[in-house]
Amino acid sequence: MERKRNNPRNNEPLFAVEKIVSTNRVAKVVKGGRNFSFNATVVVGDKAGKVGVGVGKANEIVDAIRKAKEKAGKSLFVVPIVNGTIPHEIIGRFGASKIMLRPASNGTGVIAGGPARAILEAAGIQDILTKSLGSNTPSNVVKATMDGLKNLRTIAQVARLRGKTVAEITGKKEGAKTEEETK
Repeated sequence: MERKRNNPRNNEPLFAVEKIVSTNRVAKVVKGGRNFSFNATVVVGDKAGKVGVGVGKANEIVDAIRKAKEKAGKSLFVVPIVNGTIPHEIIGRFGASKIMLRPASNGTGVIAGGPARAILEAAGIQDILTKSLGSNTPSNVVKATMDGLKNLRTIAQVARLRGKTVAEITGKKEGAKTEEETK
């Protein structure tokens, strides 16, 4: 169930985190001169595994941010989080941008650059190491990070896809305790 609360004044959904990743002024050259407009990239999340990103474009910066927030709220998806970090290492790709996402031990924190940090914090990931490779354009880094997070799978999900048990995939015996159980 989605945990959105509505603002009684203007029926805008409220999220635990709403961050503006980037804003940009763009121009269209027409016969009479230049027409300026703005685009904005916004990340929303509930700090409990749900995160979404939206891009909005309008003649005013406020309208662009509002549109981006609405689109981000519609694009929410669940990120698998295991002990405050991601289940496995992955590389997200979009265009010329690549971002390596690597699980980190407890207490490491979020080691990430601006656009990736906003997404990871909104998702509620507490410990992760990242490295941005290739192009560092904020919009492409955001999309590459989302690609990486969308392709994450837990051991239980992989077992279900393969039609096996978790013990068969991990190679542990049924009665044996896992690392997490011994802590």
